[in-house]
Parts: sequence; C-alpha cells; structure tokens
Amino acid sequence: METRELSVVAGSFVGFQLLFSVASPRLSSAFTPGYGRLPPVKLTEWNSRLVSTVHALIVGLFCLYILWFDDVVNANPVWGDPYLVKLNVAITCGYLLYDLVLLACNWSTMGDSFFVCHHLAALYAYGYVLTRGVLPYFANFRLISELSTPFVNQRWFFEALKYPRSHRLVVLNGVAMSVVFFLVRIAVMPSYWASVFATFGTPEFERLGLGAQVAWITSCIALDILNTIWMYKITRGCYKVLTGRGGRKAKEGAEASSPSDKKHVNNHTD
Repeated sequence: METRELSVVAGSFVGFQLLFSVASPRLSSAFTPGYGRLPPVKLTEWNSRLVSTVHALIVGLFCLYILWFDDVVNANPVWGDPYLVKLNVAITCGYLLYDLVLLACNWSTMGDSFFVCHHLAALYAYGYVLTRGVLPYFANFRLISELSTPFVNQRWFFEALKYPRSHRLVVLNGVAMSVVFFLVRIAVMPSYWASVFATFGTPEFERLGLGAQVAWITSCIALDILNTIWMYKITRGCYKVLTGRGGRKAKEGAEASSPSDKKHVNNHTD
C-alpha cells in the first residue's frame, strides 16, 4: 500500500472521529431541538448514523463519478488504473476502522460480533484493491450501494424523534428508501454480473489467481443474497405503510420492536 492511500485511510479515520465527537453534536443541537432530549445511548447512535450518512454520500457520489468518467477503469475492469478507486476505497477503510473503534469503546450498548466480522472481512477484501490494485471497477461498483444508506439512517432519525409512522415525511422517506435500495442494490445486478461473466477465461481473470477469484465471486454472491432478502423485507414494510394494512395491534407490535429501542445497527453493508 502506498503512502498516499495510507494517508487517506488515516485522514478519513480522524475526520470521521471528529465528525462523530465534535461536529455532529453541535450541528444536531443547532438544527434538531429533539436531539438534546435523547438518552445517552441514542445520542451515541445518532452521531454514529450521521457519520454513516456523510460517509455514504461521499463514497456513493465519488463512485458514480468514477463509473461515469474514469474511462481507464471502465475499459479494463480487472486491472485498469485504480488511482481514483483506491482513494474511494481508502476513505471507506478509514470509516470501517473508525466504526470498529466506536464499537469497541461502546461494546455494552453497540457491540455486535456480526458487524465486527463484516468490517474485518471488508477490510481484507479492500486490502486487495489497495495493495495489488486488482478489480478496481468491481470494487467501485459495489460501493454504489452506499447511496441507500442515508435513507435507512433517516428512517432511524424519524423514529428516534418519535415521528408517527403515518407522518408524510416518514412515508416519503420510506418510499424513497425502497426505490433507491432497489436501484442501487437489485436493479444493478444484471449489469454487474454481465461484467463479471465477461471476464471469465480472459488473461486478466487468470492473472488474478485462485484466491482472489474465489474471494471475489463468493463475496458477491453472499452480498446479493443478503440484498435480495433485505429488499423483500423493505418492500413488505413499504407496502403495509402505503396500504395501511396490519391494524393497530400490528402497528403497536412494530413500534415495540422498533430499532430505536434496540442495540446499535450498523448500516455499512458492503
């Protein structure tokens, strides 16, 4: 890994930590009156999710720029010049390291071994990109899924502030979350896998080696299975809200099991 990428990883780690501990509390207090009335555990998660949203917007928009304008990566998706992709991946690695530290420091209320494993696996996979420069197009393409994260976090913000689920903003955000989630995680599957299959049997694919090939394909399959399951659950929830189905009893049960009252749920799913 070059000094440039290490500097970006370290800089993003420090930047996200400052956003969590300094910027988020001040901005949230200034623009959201209900922020100060939240219990300490929810304040921590609020700040964590605001950082998650900022990271998702930076990485997601940078991802779209690379997909649209980086002709070198698009021309050779396996071994194209990964300069911009490395920067984007380095930002994400800095975020993952920051989030691991946050989980460790708040393990009693936020700790989740599943997300620790997820983060470590993601860091291992992205390490291939940063050290060997392999699969830049595909690594970057996967990061487009981050564009759905702000809507997921906004749903939690509404719940933390006790917005009723019938509130217009809550309903609009729910619909937007469903549409964007579908577009960036489900609708892109055919295009993504067509690009994957197009590399099979090529000299570039053989040059990767068996280890990188297996890690790449198996991780993509697992992620797409999870995304399909999540899309199904999101669609069901959106349908119930729009049609008003489920009745009062179901609504009370859903509110009782609201994520606002549960342990921290990390939304970085790549």
